[in-house]
Amino acid sequence: MTSPTVPIINYTDFLSPEAAIRHQAINTVGQALEDTGFFILAQSQVSPEVLRRAYQTATDFFTLPEAVKCQYEGPNRQGQGGFSRFGTEQAKGYALPDLKEFWHINANSLTQESTPWPQEVPFFRPVMTRLYQQLMACAEVLLEACALYLGQPANWLVDMAKGGNTVLRLAHYPPIPASAATGSLRAAPHEDINLITLLCEATAPGLEILTQNGQWLPIQASPDQIVVDTGDMLQNLTNGLFKSTTHRVVNPGRGNQRRLSMPFFVHPRPEVDLSPRSVFIERTGGKARFPDITAAQYLEQRLEEIMVEAG
Repeated sequence: MTSPTVPIINYTDFLSPEAAIRHQAINTVGQALEDTGFFILAQSQVSPEVLRRAYQTATDFFTLPEAVKCQYEGPNRQGQGGFSRFGTEQAKGYALPDLKEFWHINANSLTQESTPWPQEVPFFRPVMTRLYQQLMACAEVLLEACALYLGQPANWLVDMAKGGNTVLRLAHYPPIPASAATGSLRAAPHEDINLITLLCEATAPGLEILTQNGQWLPIQASPDQIVVDTGDMLQNLTNGLFKSTTHRVVNPGRGNQRRLSMPFFVHPRPEVDLSPRSVFIERTGGKARFPDITAAQYLEQRLEEIMVEAG
């Protein structure tokens, strides 16, 4: 069995004045999320300069002394954002913690004056706020495309996400320490919790998705591309029509360079009903395969399993 391909779709096609081009882009997105749960977005509106500055700013923070970084440990469960130290997260069902540390920026942290920002990195807040805003604008176009493919009103998913606590994660995978347990990975196999995830090009390879034939397929975007995947919440809502695919970040095969990535987890509002809709139950065999549940219940259930959000 051959490995599936992950299609590359131009962002500008969604905005084309030609209906046929827009229709083709929407169909390609829908088919990709049905088949593999992943696609690659090219020519997005995320500024290369904003992304470059964001990675430099993240590097400036993560290379600070550990004691300085830990001053900014935030109560992630309460949606305040902040720093989480190395080895504090592990994937659902995996015995070993991931070999990463991260900083969360979410809707609450952007608006609440009490949110701590690293004073040692002066441009951290404005740079990350700009990246967050550009990714959110891009995500709304993709959510609209998903809704149209599913035969729903264009604003169906966008409205669910308005007011949701969407998270920009700055993930740092330092060089693998000699003390790392055998079998530990930079990010163990997992699925994302949310509606969709947008992942800007990482600074080093490592991302792999699990194909339906049980093989791991490496995925690497170029500097002007974004990897997009279905989260568990959208899978639940569509009764599995859109697939939330298992993925991981493997340890470096050669050398031992650090890796930075910036996944953007798009979340619905807590009260949104994620129960499988009848129209999708009919399209997937006539039986509900996923539970009746709200976004708040779903998130709390997953946080209890992994302590903080997987990505």
